[in-house]
Formats: sequence, structure tokens, C-alpha cells
Amino acid sequence: MQYLIGVDVGTSGTKTVLFDQTGLPIASKTVEYPLYQPHNGWAEQNPLHWWDAVVSTLRSVMEDSGVDKTLVAGIGLSGQMHGLVMLDEKGDVLRNSIIWCDGRTTKQCEEITNRVGAQKLIDITANPALPGFTASKILWVRENEPELYAKCRHILLPKDYIRYKLTGIFATEVSDASGMNLMDIPKRCWSEEILSILEIDRSLMAEMYESYEITGKLTDEIAALIGLSSGTPVVGGAGDNAAAAIGTGVVEAGRAFTTIGTSGVIFAHSDTAAIDPGGRVHTFCAAVPGAWTVMSCTLSAGGSLQWFRNNFCQAEMQTAAGIGIDPYELMTKQAGCVPIGSNRLLFLPFLMGERSPLLNADARGVFFGLSGMHTKRDLLRAVMEGVVFSQRDCLDVLREMGVTFSEMLATGGGGKSPFWRQMLADNYDCPVVTVQNTEGPALGVAILAGVGAGVYENIPSACKQILRFNEPQLPDAESAKAYTPYFELYKQVYQSLKEDYSKLAAL
Repeated sequence: MQYLIGVDVGTSGTKTVLFDQTGLPIASKTVEYPLYQPHNGWAEQNPLHWWDAVVSTLRSVMEDSGVDKTLVAGIGLSGQMHGLVMLDEKGDVLRNSIIWCDGRTTKQCEEITNRVGAQKLIDITANPALPGFTASKILWVRENEPELYAKCRHILLPKDYIRYKLTGIFATEVSDASGMNLMDIPKRCWSEEILSILEIDRSLMAEMYESYEITGKLTDEIAALIGLSSGTPVVGGAGDNAAAAIGTGVVEAGRAFTTIGTSGVIFAHSDTAAIDPGGRVHTFCAAVPGAWTVMSCTLSAGGSLQWFRNNFCQAEMQTAAGIGIDPYELMTKQAGCVPIGSNRLLFLPFLMGERSPLLNADARGVFFGLSGMHTKRDLLRAVMEGVVFSQRDCLDVLREMGVTFSEMLATGGGGKSPFWRQMLADNYDCPVVTVQNTEGPALGVAILAGVGAGVYENIPSACKQILRFNEPQLPDAESAKAYTPYFELYKQVYQSLKEDYSKLAAL
């Protein structure tokens, strides 16, 4: 029996899982770390916190499992996308990472669009310039911290910083690098033209690999530190959503998944580089060689529910801790006592601005229709419905593009909730399915590690060997009909507030 490790460097914490070659999780460990918001709309993390978490979780899974380290065939890395990690000539971190949900770079996005040209940017990178993406973050640092920028010798994404620490190699792979606004997406390589126009030195960028390819091996020092064999291969891995696609079997046309984690994502496989001319959704390279993905990203999905929990549900958190259950179970039970439409209350989940499909960094959250008769339960259900409406809005764009599927897989924390899954099924008007293997991105990159190490022949065959699916939740026709007028009003409220968001941001 051979074993594989998947490391997922997420926003709230790093999760490392040791799997056997059948996909069975043998040991798992998660370590959390803080998010810093020094100004409204900013979001940063310390890469050294990620590294400490990776070391701790790798050591834990090896110690807890008792697996012979010589039987570990490979390591795969997943992580939050778009984050900017800058290193000096010694490989030391120069500043906190500006991460995916940071919204400070509107000015730099305008500069990129003007310098490159809006159409050329979409033709080459398959996406408009967005505050969440990495290119605008690079320009922000260059403009606002020029002395620090002058010291920069390496630009990496979060998981690729971990790769460097494990192997000493500066490398990235196509799925994660797709979210930087610096790649030629159809050609699956850095765009020399974009880099030249933006005056970003090509030498700062890591070497590009396909997701399953071996990019480096554990150094002697690090292997001893974490309890693995020196020379254990580390493959390219994938951005968190591309990794989740592998971990849920979304590896061929006609398959898609929805993730409700901190952010909300709809992710569909495509055999061609299909591009939305308006840039409302993203086209990235898939972790599957020769394939692409079309995906949406809303910035505060599960994050909206977490915000509500942290600020208004202390009683539920205390009760849940006392009886040993997740507080979200109590919260969804309360939401289930409220009818569809939350007694005529809508929530716009734009707590961090919004990306798909609105492309508006100035957007902010709104309760619309709040009255004296509403209770906490109504607000709770409105938050959940608002998150689902944001996903439905994105789904309509994918369907406009001709991206179709017969069912939707559900992943992430929200995907674990039968109540939330039924809400998705009713709004999507299609069955919603979950996989029995629930490790998501960690399993996905472990599969990639297995392909790179020769444990599996290829990615699709590995998924067929490993993944098993639960019975689908089917849409309810009456509920689907009931949601529709609230969804239409949800979209209308945003349009009514669009100009006012800009005025608010300017105050």
C-alpha cells in the first residue's frame, strides 16, 4: 500500500490529510491562523503563519498515522488563489501577503485595463483586471511601497510559497497561475506581452508546470523536520477550486460543482477555453491537462454566515459547545422555521465587495425590507438565501455561455448542510449531489500527487477508482417557483444601489 498527502493552505487555516492509495483518509490535521484587515476592504495574511501551520500539520499526520515514511509516494499542494507573496534575494518574505478578497486595487485595475486594452486582456488572460487578482496587487505595491518592491526577487502564490519552503524550488502550475491576470490562458503559459506592457520582470515569475507534474522534492532539512523521506516528490498541485474539482470528479465535460466556503464558487469543466466577453465569470486552466474551467467567485458566501454567527449567535455557539455539535446545525434549524423569502426580507451578501458576476469592489452588504416584526431567525434565513441568490445569478451567466450540466455537486462547509443543499437544488432547478469522500481540495491534490508519482495512470481514471457519490437531493417545483420573485427583486435592489455604492466609497 502506498500513501499520498494533500496539503490545503486555506484562508482560515491549513488542512493536511494523509490518504492511502484507495483515497481513504488515514490522518487529518487543521491549524488556523489570523486574517488582518488594517483598512476597510483590505485583507492580508502572514505567509510565515501558513508555513508554521504546514509544518505542524504534516508532522501531526505522520505521527498520528504511524505510516512508514518510505511508503509516502508524493505530496500535492492546494491553496487560496490570487494571494501575492513577495520574497527578497534570500527568499525571505518582504511583507504580509495581500490575499484574494482584498479590494484595495481598483485604481491599479483601471491602469491595467488602460495599458493593455480591455479586449486584449480578456483575449489573452480570459479575464478582466480584477482587484482580487494578483497583477493589480503587484502594481499596488510597486506604486505605494517602491523601496520594498525594489527588493523583490520572487513573486509567488500562497501554495507556491509553501512549495519553495519544502523544496527550495520556485515553481507554480497552470490552474493557480490562471488567476493572476498574467497568463496566456489558451496557450497555458506566462504572457510575455502582458508582462512587458505592465513592466513586470519575467525573472520574478516562477516556472510553470502542469498540475500533476513533479516540481521538486523534499530537502533533507525539511524532510527531517516533518518526518518524511528526503526526496519525496512534490507535484504542481492546484488552486483550491481546481483541486476541489479533482476531489469531486469534475474532470470531464458536463460536470460542475458549487462550493460554499468563505467564498462561493460555481466551477464547470470545459474541453475548450470558453470565455465570457463581459468577464463576469472566469476562465482558467484546469488541473486536467488540455482542459479548462469556467468558474464564478462570489467573495462572501459562507463568510456572510460566519459573520452573522460571530456577531449575533453567541447563544447558539455556547449551546452547541455544551452539547458537542456544530453551531451551524442550530442556526440552520432556526432558519428552517422561516418561510421562503424570510418574511419579505432580502440580504445582499457583498461584505467584501463582489466579483462574480457584478465586478464591483465598492458593493457592500445590505438587509432590504427590515421591519419591527423580523427576528434573528428571519435575518439568518435571509443571509442564507442571499448567498444562494448570488450563486444563482452566476449560474445564469454560465448557462448563457452554453456551459451545461445535468446535476450539481456540492462541496465546502455549506455543502455539508442538507438544508442549504436543498436551497441550492430549488434555485438551480437541478439535482444536487455530494461525494462520500469529503476531503475536497486535499483529496484532489493527493490524486494529482498520485498521478505524478505513477500510483495512478491519469486523473480521470484515478477519480473513477476513488470517488463514490451519495443520493442526490432533487429540486422541489413549488419551492423553486416561490424563490423566483425574491431572486428577481434581489437583482433589482443591487441595480438600484449600484451608483450609491460608489458614492459611499468616496465619502
